[in-house]
Amino acid sequence: MRGKNYRITVLTSRLIRLEYSSTGQFVDGYTQLVTSRDFASPEYDVKYNGDCLEIETGDLHVYYDQKEFSPQGLKIMLQKGFGIYGSTWKYGDKVRTLGGTARTLDNANGAVELEDGLLSREGYAILDDSKSAVITEDGWIRPREIDGIDIYFFGYGHDYLDCLKDFYHLCGKTPLLPRYTLGNWWSRFYPYQQDEYVSLMDRFAQEQVPIAVSVVDMDWHMTSLPEKYGSGWTGFSWNPELFPEPERFLQELHERGLHVTLNLHPADGVKGHETQYVPMAKALGVDYKNEERIPFEVTNPKFMDAYFKYLLHPLEEQGVDFWWMDWQQGTTSEIPGIDPLWMLNYLHYKDSCRNGNRGLTFSRYAGIGSHRYPVGFSGDTVNSWESLDFQPYFTATASNAGYSWWSHDIGGHMMGEKNDELATRWVQFGVFSPIMRLHSTSNPFYGKEPWNFGTDANRIMQDFMRLRHRLIPYLYTANYETSEQGIPLMQPLYYHNDCDEAYRHGNEYYFGSQLLVCPITEPQNQKTCLAKTDIYLPQGIWYDFFTHDVYEGNRTMEMYRTLDSIPVMAKAGAIIPLAEDYSRAHLHNPKYLELQVFHGADGQYTMIEDDCSNQKLQQSRYQTEFVYRCDPEESVLTMHRTGNHFPDEMNNRVYKIRIIGVSNPTAVRVNQTLRKEGIDYHYDAKLSQLLVTIQEPDCDQFEIALTLLDGQVQQPDARAEIFDRLNRMQISYDLKARIYEIVCASAPLSERMRRLHSLRIDADISGAILELLYA
Repeated sequence: MRGKNYRITVLTSRLIRLEYSSTGQFVDGYTQLVTSRDFASPEYDVKYNGDCLEIETGDLHVYYDQKEFSPQGLKIMLQKGFGIYGSTWKYGDKVRTLGGTARTLDNANGAVELEDGLLSREGYAILDDSKSAVITEDGWIRPREIDGIDIYFFGYGHDYLDCLKDFYHLCGKTPLLPRYTLGNWWSRFYPYQQDEYVSLMDRFAQEQVPIAVSVVDMDWHMTSLPEKYGSGWTGFSWNPELFPEPERFLQELHERGLHVTLNLHPADGVKGHETQYVPMAKALGVDYKNEERIPFEVTNPKFMDAYFKYLLHPLEEQGVDFWWMDWQQGTTSEIPGIDPLWMLNYLHYKDSCRNGNRGLTFSRYAGIGSHRYPVGFSGDTVNSWESLDFQPYFTATASNAGYSWWSHDIGGHMMGEKNDELATRWVQFGVFSPIMRLHSTSNPFYGKEPWNFGTDANRIMQDFMRLRHRLIPYLYTANYETSEQGIPLMQPLYYHNDCDEAYRHGNEYYFGSQLLVCPITEPQNQKTCLAKTDIYLPQGIWYDFFTHDVYEGNRTMEMYRTLDSIPVMAKAGAIIPLAEDYSRAHLHNPKYLELQVFHGADGQYTMIEDDCSNQKLQQSRYQTEFVYRCDPEESVLTMHRTGNHFPDEMNNRVYKIRIIGVSNPTAVRVNQTLRKEGIDYHYDAKLSQLLVTIQEPDCDQFEIALTLLDGQVQQPDARAEIFDRLNRMQISYDLKARIYEIVCASAPLSERMRRLHSLRIDADISGAILELLYA
């Protein structure tokens, strides 16, 4: 609908573009924010009631007086949805969203203020595109010449994922990340010698701790310069004192299966000491004989073409895989309204996609729409419990702005004090976060290598870092789901549970389609030697991923964990693929795969793989579908391939299948047409799990059906775990014995709980016991 000074476009039944211009001119091209308005035309009705224009879509009712936008003249009412029928927005209203994300966590010691996201409990949100620049046909940027209002109304009720899917349609998909980015990253602001750095990577390999990405901070380039050149903060040439043979350095890292990124601070431009100064100065007409400084001009296409051609591409030819853009110099540029950080992210990502490559950049967040240029670098946080406690909420809530791939300085960047427990808890969160990157400052005592910590912390950190690489088949599938379906890897609880408890538990989140995670972000109790966290379990049966304890859902409870575990919950029916060979999982589709199936409900999972040996955007994709049908008398797991011809190295895959939480079945069988000689299986009564090993047939199309007869849901014996918890506690031996006697009594649960309460013991002691009795 269009009038003299307004235009209203119904993009979907719940997404409407509202424009007002005093000149009657409007923007039809793409902008910094919007990349497509090509939606399927929805049905809607239009009528005029005097001067009032009304539009009804079935989900929204628009009232507009056809004058300059005002609270009195423009409002939109939600027609239906989640008990918020009649929720009404008036132009100019401040929308109380559920939060989005923030540009940086630099110097943060705890929470920072978040920008708005796209979701609200009121059921609507506004995306303002009025000031963003226009992208020209040749891919450059020009200021928006039309002064007016250009906003998008999202009225999706509490259909949060549907809202995000249409946001991605409007503002562009999240790109598919290269597989290796999902492994462990090593980073430190430290002046490494090149052989020292390679030796460190070898030490990780000797410790059997996999690293996928080597991040080299700013000391890769010359930082101490002759006075005439000024500061060495900006640099584009290797420091020959630290890296005398950069090509050999990069080659040695690649031979070890590592990918490399180098840090950039480009704001000071290009000075006469740089290796590529003369050819770049000649190309730009700069007085190179007098070493005139080439100023940094991110909005000058000639400068940026030379920036990539002369400064970065030669380094990429040496072996640099992608760039870490560390812009910290403000938000203004020569083009009004253009944030230089956004421009750098846009151009760096675009350049990384040349020759059909799968693009990648590593940079700070530059506002909504930045999801198109992953991965995000959140900045230099303070090493504290407060910082750790904020990061799960911060990372999950970023999904409300469509931003999935945050990378934090795991363990904190600076200040604070050494604390083995805090460092371990941070690594555990890092493993269950989008990008797992260790990083710290150059203080010689600040190294984040696991072996710099105590025996227990070292062991646990290493185990979790191995687990991160084992999870890559699961993470890579979620990578596809994020890119193609608009489903973020980390999702707040309220995406799937519309209740007050889901909104109150901000540090708890879904991690992919099969797991629910609640990191521990506070120190342990000195008496119990356990740390606790408050968790909400939605409806259903839930398993602890690590202990296999079974919990009934639809309740809030406190969970207690030793240092070697955090609450990671898998719902009954969950199916999770894990690589057996964690050392190369970031490079290859695994030949040996462990499949964890959590008994007690039906489940389905499709694992997505591709030609991960190259980094091209277009490549073959392979899918393996797993379906679990749970029945007390006969449970069946089927798996079959779909899609393209599988390469030879992916044939004859060996599956180690763990059916978790099942009683010992009376029989186990596999399709006789595929497995005539019988199968290899074992039942572990202590862990209540069935272990079956199966090898795929050597063919593209197949189906395997694994059948369990008479397998009931089996809860592990809680007494052994309760004994272990009591044994760790720093309390009276006699009190331990009395508690354990009550736990093991044959009395009903209600009576045993009454006896425990009668002891009047510390709340955390009783809570740690009751958690397992209630499970």
